[in-house]
Amino acid sequence: MSHRAYVTEGLSDIERSRYARHLVLPQVGEAGQILLLKSSVLVVGAGGLGSPAMMYLAAAGIGKIGIIDNDIVESSNLQRQIIHSTSSVGESKAVSAKNRLTELNPHIEVTAYESRLNAENAVSIIDKYDLVIDGTDNFSTRYLIGDVCEKLGKPWIFGSIHRFEGQVSTFNLEGGPNYRDLFPSPPPPELAPNCAEAGVLGVLPGIVGTIQATEAIKVILGVGEALRGKLLTIDTLTMITRVLSFASIPGRQRASEIGKEGISVKSITPMEFVERRNGGWSAFLLDVRSEKEEGIVSLEGTDLRITHTAVPEMINEIPNDTDIVVYCRTGGRSGAVVRYLLQSGWDVNRVFNLEGGVHLWSDSVDSSVIKY
Repeated sequence: MSHRAYVTEGLSDIERSRYARHLVLPQVGEAGQILLLKSSVLVVGAGGLGSPAMMYLAAAGIGKIGIIDNDIVESSNLQRQIIHSTSSVGESKAVSAKNRLTELNPHIEVTAYESRLNAENAVSIIDKYDLVIDGTDNFSTRYLIGDVCEKLGKPWIFGSIHRFEGQVSTFNLEGGPNYRDLFPSPPPPELAPNCAEAGVLGVLPGIVGTIQATEAIKVILGVGEALRGKLLTIDTLTMITRVLSFASIPGRQRASEIGKEGISVKSITPMEFVERRNGGWSAFLLDVRSEKEEGIVSLEGTDLRITHTAVPEMINEIPNDTDIVVYCRTGGRSGAVVRYLLQSGWDVNRVFNLEGGVHLWSDSVDSSVIKY
């Protein structure tokens, strides 16, 4: 842990007043509060997830907080990125966040990095902190965080949001699983939308980011049960939460070893699918179209629908121990999903793209299926 001189002799009267509600908690107390003040957290991204996470970390008395973000505040950010204000529009997000945290708690150290976390600076920056909170909205940075934290032995708190749904997990904690154990390889660009493209409920990152801050505090204090080897999912439309377990992949490939060449996508025509199903084949039928498309028409026997862009975040919903047939409107999006599943470890002989999708089904199997 990073040591700060002003807490080595115990808490000051000002600190006792500020952190009084922590001091009465048996799991925290004075020793725990001093531990928080000696700790350091790097928050990657001063956006929707980073905003609530770093505000609660600062309020809790995390002694050193780093913020890295190369973006500027825009008016469209204010719907969810609550650390910024209208007067911050046009300013550096990292600097805006630093100013807000300093106002919230002037007794902590806040460092702003007005740059993007990349392969050139990730090791030197992350190495300065005890743990990392992921507040990003892209897969490439998450894989970078995961790989660097694994190399340096640093735990990190993952968070993601998509429309009304969120996920949280704690990776690389005490030798536990890392990001690549849950998501072995990045999805192709067509399966990786951001908030601007997909939309997001404004309060959702507040919920997820606060959970991330909670996980970080638990890890620092060594209390409770962290989401190590577990993925917490929340659907704010139903307020249903689930915890899915996962483990490290034995002999997992490193990022440099994972390639996309040589992947052969197997296709099956609608007629072939019907014939095999009539013969007793019980393949899992996955629809990767949008909810609106599902409302127009859906193939009989569909087991699950996940919008193709949400597959990387909901991959645990898809079984990996049975034959799978993936379909969309004409076969393009489903083909991308099949490739992603194969890259993620699904058996190449058990995942099929429904050739021609709904349109070919209408032409060759059942003309009453609407073509749109």
